[in-house]
Formats: sequence, structure tokens, C-alpha cells
Amino acid sequence: HRPTPAASGYHRFAMTCLALEGHEHWRASDSELRLPTRSYTSDTLDRLHADGFAPQEIYFLIGVDAFQDIASWRDFPAFLDKANFAVVSRPGFPMQALDDLLPSLAPRWRSPGASATRIELIDAPTRDVSATAIRQKLAGGHSIEGLVPPAVAQHIHRHELYLGATLGRHIATIESRSPAGRLHGQN
Repeated sequence: HRPTPAASGYHRFAMTCLALEGHEHWRASDSELRLPTRSYTSDTLDRLHADGFAPQEIYFLIGVDAFQDIASWRDFPAFLDKANFAVVSRPGFPMQALDDLLPSLAPRWRSPGASATRIELIDAPTRDVSATAIRQKLAGGHSIEGLVPPAVAQHIHRHELYLGATLGRHIATIESRSPAGRLHGQN
């Protein structure tokens, strides 16, 4: 659905863990990184269930901009019963549009008691921050202070992630000289 990110899965996982510091009840899973094939949400949720997590214990956080396309995901709508989905508002993507875009799901966010899992709509002011905008700022030599936690910004700078990147592409010279690329065999 989306272009391949310019940072490896290992770096993206590391940045997620750094962003979660201080949230003792939140956990990031690296299960998808250990797979030899492409990963799908439904399969990941099945693995979490096999590891002992009940669907009611799992919260899948997703922006409303991505959730608008959820009907195109593999195993839709069955995977919606495998976890709770917390749909967070994003600037420029009105939450009210979901009623028209996904009318078959509207009863699930209006009357969540109908199933064991819920779709929670979190309509709150959020900053206009996206991975694409962050990569563009870095590629242009601009600061990302205040857009990501300081530990994440430090990781990005330490490993020279996204320098010289253009959308969907990472310059080979950066990849070949990146310390993280040498450490993990990729960038």
C-alpha cells in the first residue's frame, strides 16, 4: 500500500522502542522483522494470539488517513475481530468522513458492544506530523526537533538515516557509508 521506507526494519523497530520509552505498559513487537516473507496485519495478529494475547488485549493504533483504506487490506473485515483498533484523527482527514467511506463499519464504532473487539475513534487535536514530512525535512537539512522524541532524533542522526533521501528512494552512497548499514548488513 505504501512505498518502502528508506530505513531498514531494524531501524524502524529501534525508533519505535525509543519512542515508547517511559510507557511501561506499551510494547513493540519485532515479530514481523523475523519473517522471511511479506507481513500482513491479519497474520501478525494471529501470531500474537498464538503467543497468548487475547484479541481484547491488543490495540492496533492507526491514523484515520490509513484507516480510510482498510477495506483494501488482506483478510478484511475478518481481522477486525482479532484486535481493538484505535483510529486517531489526523489534520486534513475528517473523522466524520469514515461514515461515508466505510458505512459497513459504522455500527462498530457507534455500538461497540456487538463484538468482543472495538473500533475506537479518537477525535482529538493532533500535530501534522508524518514520516514523509520528517524524511523531507531531514533530506533538506532541516531540524526535526519537536516532531519526534529526542531519543529518536538522536538515533536518526547517529545512524545517518534519511540523509539525502528523496521520497521512496535512498541514495546508495549514504547506504554504503552508514554505520548502521554496515552493522546490520542493510540500511
